[in-house]
Amino acid sequence: MASSQNLNFSDFPDSLDIPNSNWNDADDDPQSRRHTKVQGADEGFLLWRDLKHRKWFGFGHDTEQDPEDGGLALFCPACPQPGLNLPADWKVQYDRDTVTRQYVVDGNFTAQHMKMNKPELDVALSDGKGYMVSEVPYQSHLQQSLDSKERSTCSNYRAINAGNINKSNLWSTGIGATACAHHGCFVPHSVVDFQKGERYMNTDYSICNALGYYSESIKKALVIYDVGCQWSVNFRSRVKNSPSLLLPPALEITPVLNFVKGAGHLDGEILETLWAPFNKISPTARSMTQAHRQEVYDDHMRDSNWKKLVGIVPSLLKKYKTENKCLEEMNQAYEQLTIVLDADKVTWWESDALRAEADSGEALDIYLLKGDKAPTFHEVQSQLTKNQESPPGNVGSVAWLAEGISIEDSQDQLRSELQKLPIPMSPKQEVKISEKSQRLSVRIEKFHSNGQAFFKGLDIDGAFTPKDDPTFCGKEEDEDEDRGFWDDDEGNWEVSEEEVVELASELMSIWMPSSIGAAKLMELGLQDLLTEERDLRIGQANDCLDQLRTDLGNKAMLYQQNFQTTNSTRKGTRTKKEIQKVVARVNKCVRSY
Repeated sequence: MASSQNLNFSDFPDSLDIPNSNWNDADDDPQSRRHTKVQGADEGFLLWRDLKHRKWFGFGHDTEQDPEDGGLALFCPACPQPGLNLPADWKVQYDRDTVTRQYVVDGNFTAQHMKMNKPELDVALSDGKGYMVSEVPYQSHLQQSLDSKERSTCSNYRAINAGNINKSNLWSTGIGATACAHHGCFVPHSVVDFQKGERYMNTDYSICNALGYYSESIKKALVIYDVGCQWSVNFRSRVKNSPSLLLPPALEITPVLNFVKGAGHLDGEILETLWAPFNKISPTARSMTQAHRQEVYDDHMRDSNWKKLVGIVPSLLKKYKTENKCLEEMNQAYEQLTIVLDADKVTWWESDALRAEADSGEALDIYLLKGDKAPTFHEVQSQLTKNQESPPGNVGSVAWLAEGISIEDSQDQLRSELQKLPIPMSPKQEVKISEKSQRLSVRIEKFHSNGQAFFKGLDIDGAFTPKDDPTFCGKEEDEDEDRGFWDDDEGNWEVSEEEVVELASELMSIWMPSSIGAAKLMELGLQDLLTEERDLRIGQANDCLDQLRTDLGNKAMLYQQNFQTTNSTRKGTRTKKEIQKVVARVNKCVRSY
């Protein structure tokens, strides 16, 4: 190529904005000449790279045609693009659920950019021709858009709560991108800069550009976004009120994944896998000029899409085989379940499913599990706190009892950690355990001190052994299974001072009403404490049972889907570790129950 052959780095202009200063003969300083050569080499490389990209995409150096927005970028070869990879009669061959755009939107707050000292000297060679959007129209859009400082009402996502971030030394606090959900390819001309966190005005611009990229006559799009439930509420009104936002006509946008026909098997966090290698260059690009940073980001996104392109066939074949196997297993399970069910109910459920698919929205609530859920520990605590029937002397007793139960859980956690530590422990481990033990001792001492106000006339300075606090590491004592939780201890529950032994904080007894016995408390008129602790314990048991159901189901799923079907030692080892974590949570719930 003639243009690239004529590049001589030693004779290159000092600055791209001074075309008539090709040589610096007047400057005889050796240091200045070395600086000129280095700067000229950098600028020469930028020009060579731009010429190379134009050549790759069919824009020769001697043509008057200029690339359009995104014209120097690659996109996914498998996503439907009318005029590129769809037949002329695709509207007749395929239904609207088959030809649909599926996008994932996410932000990256590692890709920051510092303010430039002299932005007027910056020269862009391919502004908006790759994946980053054109700077001037984007800045114009931001100036015209209203900043709606709303916070997420769904799940307190960082994306929306970071909307008030404003670092004075940064021109950009991160970038936002849109990628195809099935294959993870960046969409050309849809990557935007953030100024104050991830605001809707930024993501709206990215999404609208992505939805308009080679999507003529496509009537359906699936947009997956962390805060899609709230972003979608006023999206169309924001588009209507902004002259710089445009959508394809009659486009139906679905912001959810559940029970959506045509959605398929998607990875809603596929952009996170693209950010991981991208973050390696972010620190380097942080202090570049705006144009240089844009071109570097375009290069890396183009390389990412190129790797997707050359590997798309093996990837699709692998997914096809996996999905066929899963489909066969699902069909077998469906047929086995249908055989044992009432035929009338199956017909009724199929009718409801079709109606829910057509109506969507609240109609999909038929898939929710129905049934009264047992009250949780915190719900019971809240209800007891609101109860005004407690005597004046018991004000604050619910919070005191809840703290006692929390201390018991902390003791159990500390004992579990001690079991996992080697013998002897390292100095660092000893210090860490000592600090936790001291903090726990302070909590227990404070708990017992506050308990003096509730145990009227009862000497709780003496030590006693509670029936419901067996030693964690010791052997379980023989107990009568018919013995009730609230039964009295017919023997002397107090222990003489000679028998008092200093225990570690994780083995200390907690003075709870259930440890003393109902008869003694009834004698002192403290039956309300018994009732309150019983209710709190019921809430605690409900939480344990609910978590047990979840963990046991997760354990069964890991065994069935991962461990038993694994074909590699690495995957089997990883699954074993995951199962061990689930078993540890199960054991914790069992002990707490």
